[in-house]
Amino acid sequence: MDLSFILNELGEERENYFNAISPPIIQTSNFAFKTVADLSKAFEDEMAGYLYSRGLNPTVEILRKKLAALDGAEDCLVFNSGAAAIFGGVLANVKSGDHIVSVKAPYTWAERMFDVVLPRFGVTTTYIDGTKISNWEQATGNNTTLYYLESPNSWDFALQPIKEVASSARSKGITTFIDNSYCTPIHQKPIEMGIDLAMQTATKYIGGHSDTLGGVLSGSQTMMKKIFDSEYLNIGSGIQPFNAWLLIRGLRTLPARLDRITKTSLEVLKFLKQHPKIESVIFPFDESFPQYQLARKQMTGACGLMTMVLKTKSRDEIVKFCEGLQHIMMAVSWGGHESLVIPKCAGIPVTDFDAINPEHRYVRLYVGLEEADYLIKDLDQALEKSIIN
Repeated sequence: MDLSFILNELGEERENYFNAISPPIIQTSNFAFKTVADLSKAFEDEMAGYLYSRGLNPTVEILRKKLAALDGAEDCLVFNSGAAAIFGGVLANVKSGDHIVSVKAPYTWAERMFDVVLPRFGVTTTYIDGTKISNWEQATGNNTTLYYLESPNSWDFALQPIKEVASSARSKGITTFIDNSYCTPIHQKPIEMGIDLAMQTATKYIGGHSDTLGGVLSGSQTMMKKIFDSEYLNIGSGIQPFNAWLLIRGLRTLPARLDRITKTSLEVLKFLKQHPKIESVIFPFDESFPQYQLARKQMTGACGLMTMVLKTKSRDEIVKFCEGLQHIMMAVSWGGHESLVIPKCAGIPVTDFDAINPEHRYVRLYVGLEEADYLIKDLDQALEKSIIN
């Protein structure tokens, strides 16, 4: 299916809404029925029609069709955040006594679920270095029911060999779940590589404007129906019509934005790699990246997100650098129009800061839609003023 068709036409039956170019926001909580028989049918299978916008909604349906097609999946569900999509997808596939194998240091709210929520119901998690298939197999027990991947992750961009992990899991009857937020389906297609559940936070590149939240969960129709009938409806975590409309709008320009961000990122990367106050830069499509060949094999692109390792022994200098940026803002997330930084040390107690540990000197940079020279000048002046080496 052509990308242009997915983004501009799929799911948009314009004759049903006055031939409007932009689909309407069906801002309704529920839907009326003319006969009791039709209402009864809706009660029997809420995924078969429109009953209540907690479940299905026409605006959300347009978005679902587009996102499923982008992932190369049979179907998808759209949640009100990435965290909600992770929670719903994982919860639907574990029960008391089950065991999960997860990459180490996953997304914060995935880790919180594994460490705090699920143990209350008898579900345990083992964290591994997911870069080697042997680590997955060694951590797997008789009660392992779920593998949780995040490739690349969002700090050091560690990759997992997706096809190998998916194949191994399938041979054991284990469900696979991947956080694909870094790449989006434009640059990586986990479903095609054998993954059962592909998640991305639509808050980032899909939305593209830092003005809405969303989480996408794609997979088979059977799996989506299973999640819809239980976790999706019960938790009430489905996306709202207006937010879905904003994500449809964001999809229109997704390829153009990713192309622009990729071009700018490479220019910024080149600058940072030669700067005397930068120890190293971590970026999956840089030849110095430890898993560069794997990145090139299973990703068609990498854009926007990179990590600088500052050449300093002082936490204060890292703070001064981040606070000294005049145009690049300090904030979590990525994928919007604006460039951002976040220092790793912000999440580490001051007394635990260890300058010898490179991770403590990480500053993650997201490159947005600004001109490359504009960003480079800002980074240069902040580095020059903050770091003495």
